[in-house]
Amino acid sequence: MSAGMRRHGPEHDAHTRYEDDETKRSATVMGRAEERKARQRGARRAARPRPSDGAPATGSPSVGSPAGSGPGADPAGEDTSREGIPGAGGGEGGGRRAARRARPAKPKKTGIRRFFTWKKLLGALFSFILLLMLGFVVLYLVVDIPKGNAAARLQSNVYKYSDGTLLARDGDGDVNREIIDLDKIPKPVQRTFVAAENKSFYKDSGVDLKGTARGVLNTLAGKGKQGGSTITQQYVKNYYLTQDQTVSRKLKELVISLKVDREKSKDDILAGYLNTVYYGRGAYGIQAAAQAYYGVDAEKLNVAQGAYLAALLQAPSSYDWATATPTGKKLVRERWDYVLNNMVEQGWLDSAERDRLKFPKPHEPKPDPEMKGQTGYLVRAANEAIEAQLVKEGYTKSEAEAQLKAGGYTITLNIDPKKQRQLEKAVDNKLNDKLEPGKNKADARVQAGAVSVDPKTGGIVAMYGGRDYLKHFTNNATRADYQPASTFKPLILAAALEQGAKTQEGKPITADTIYSGRSKRPVKGSDIGFAPPNEDGRSYGPVTVQTAMNKSINSVFAQMGVDVDMDEVLKTAGKLGMDVKGLPAVPAQTLGSMGASPLEMAAVYATLDNHGKQVTPQLVKSVEHKDRSVDLPDAIGDEVISRGAADSVTSVLTGVVDDGTARASVRDASNRKGQSVAGKTGTSDDNKSAWFVGYTPKLVTSVGLFGEQPKDDGKFKRGDQVSMRGAGGKPRIDGGSFPAEVWAAYTFNATGSRTKFNLKTDMGSGVEAPPEPTTQAPRTPTAPPTETDDEDKDKPTTQPPSTKPPSTKPPTTPSTKPPTTPTTPTNPPTTPTTPPPTWGIPDDPDDRADRSDRAD
Repeated sequence: MSAGMRRHGPEHDAHTRYEDDETKRSATVMGRAEERKARQRGARRAARPRPSDGAPATGSPSVGSPAGSGPGADPAGEDTSREGIPGAGGGEGGGRRAARRARPAKPKKTGIRRFFTWKKLLGALFSFILLLMLGFVVLYLVVDIPKGNAAARLQSNVYKYSDGTLLARDGDGDVNREIIDLDKIPKPVQRTFVAAENKSFYKDSGVDLKGTARGVLNTLAGKGKQGGSTITQQYVKNYYLTQDQTVSRKLKELVISLKVDREKSKDDILAGYLNTVYYGRGAYGIQAAAQAYYGVDAEKLNVAQGAYLAALLQAPSSYDWATATPTGKKLVRERWDYVLNNMVEQGWLDSAERDRLKFPKPHEPKPDPEMKGQTGYLVRAANEAIEAQLVKEGYTKSEAEAQLKAGGYTITLNIDPKKQRQLEKAVDNKLNDKLEPGKNKADARVQAGAVSVDPKTGGIVAMYGGRDYLKHFTNNATRADYQPASTFKPLILAAALEQGAKTQEGKPITADTIYSGRSKRPVKGSDIGFAPPNEDGRSYGPVTVQTAMNKSINSVFAQMGVDVDMDEVLKTAGKLGMDVKGLPAVPAQTLGSMGASPLEMAAVYATLDNHGKQVTPQLVKSVEHKDRSVDLPDAIGDEVISRGAADSVTSVLTGVVDDGTARASVRDASNRKGQSVAGKTGTSDDNKSAWFVGYTPKLVTSVGLFGEQPKDDGKFKRGDQVSMRGAGGKPRIDGGSFPAEVWAAYTFNATGSRTKFNLKTDMGSGVEAPPEPTTQAPRTPTAPPTETDDEDKDKPTTQPPSTKPPSTKPPTTPSTKPPTTPTTPTNPPTTPTTPPPTWGIPDDPDDRADRSDRAD
């Protein structure tokens, strides 16, 4: 050992060890730094786009560059980027470890992602399912089958007029039910109900879990129930529970149904169901239903009758053949077919026997003496309105009917008892007293319906459904199976004004626009040919829109409908309150060839009267019940057409009264006393319906007469639509006759103080000077009308027509009777008081302008 080494001794060794440790630590630190740099380089390389088609990635040595020109490469072309990284040269295993270490670090989770992961969500879901299962087990253990209480809950419903006076009391709390054993019901009849409601009844466990779950979710979402209940569940709901649409009731129904299915036989459950379900006509149970619909005991029912009763359950009132609408009859026939076809499918009915079965029309319902006169129409219409609202709240139709039939409701109507009496009196005095149905077959065919609405509140203040509910169950005020005819024409004008439509020649459509009034003139601009005749084939030559409305000229409005576009016409009609769903947008609709009810047309004209703000007439004012409430819809809605368009139509319609088809009945009515009136007449094809829909600023009333076959007679069956020709001693009934007379007799007595329209428009008769006395014609407008270019317009024999009748005295016919006019204007009036007159359009004594070549 050298002296130097001996001289340092232990102190030197310690120092050496310290230096070695420092060197190792430095190497470690440097290694970690190099490792971090390597990771960063790896992350950058991973972030770079991959080369496509063999092109080098950005930052990589290009094909033609020196090998050492890229990062991490030495001059010899070898990659040195991994030198200094521990394990970098450790073979294949070391390379994988280095690659793993070189991966970019995962970004930190921020915001809501810190709290929700797939694992957490799945865990929460399984926990929720487990809680539901435990909750159901607990519910199953604590909920017992209750005692039946359906009969004890039934009460009477009380109906009141708007002033609170009693209208009617429906029922006395007694239940029309007779319990019978299942063996008293023929087996095929039993199976009709299973085929209709629950084909898997004999195999299932009594519940439809999928349907119940859907019902619970719909209830929570406010959408209500959408079917899915088994026969067992319906029996439990009818007998043990209520019809309430709540989650708790649905869960109880599920649990009790499971228990009932375990504790009772299928026959017992089916017997309970058939004996408790509501069939309509106040009948609970199949025995009461068999008597109500077919006048026999349940044991005498055949399979066709049983299928009808089973079909009824979906909507008892709507499917009652005696009172159903044409749509209701169609639907119940389809349901009847569905039931029988299911029986064939299940092997319960032979297909050959199925084919031989005919639809079994039920008997007429037995009248309730309390419902005589107009009372039955009002009560039934109120029930239908409430049931419709309950359906919107989530009930099925059958549940809604059963809920209301259970009673306990106090229902106040908007019907004003004074106006109701006035309307009934007007129909009797102006129509019924002039008909002799016992002597004249034509008189026996006439049915009348009317609705009167307050346009400011939307309340239905009076309704006439027919002569007597006990003799004619169909409510003529709400039936929608007859054509509204020319009362639809104002809607075409409303659409034209709202859309700013133009004629085929590009000229704006206004009250002064001139059209050709030639009968059978083919419409232009339509892919569908249409050339409607005017009444009696009369041609008018060039006429203004105002005159065409006054005279109800078909050819003008057929062309106007095409000019506007029939799709737009129907859209406007729908906005105003008509049911246009499914109607084809064809020119024939311009003649009012669809179906509509007096209530529907009252809604349309009330919206016009309310300056374009939608009016949805409401019969029911309020509904009270100690256990529940029923929310009623708003009668007054938003503006659906502009005030300018609505007021312009009103202005034009005043001309129909003052100088058109309603002048004799309305303008010259002795009790008018200056009251402003707008309205339109209408008479349908073959005189099957006749209308007058008119309004004052305070009251809108729609009156319709309908030809209906009273009983089977040769080729006509009871209920068929037939002509009213010859009724009331008239060759035909027009909108300007009985309907307008009834309207005037009622309105001018019921409207109270006289009022004037407040119109914001510069067109139409309503903004011109009022008509002169009946011995003089209204004055000619100061501004010339806009005339359309019409290559086939009719040339008058003298001078072009004005927008008004001649400015001379008309023929000396009494003003209360329509003048006799020639079919073509060939001679001017005989007594001119001024120089030769400007030739006018001949007066049309009545409406009757709704004939077309279409078949009935």
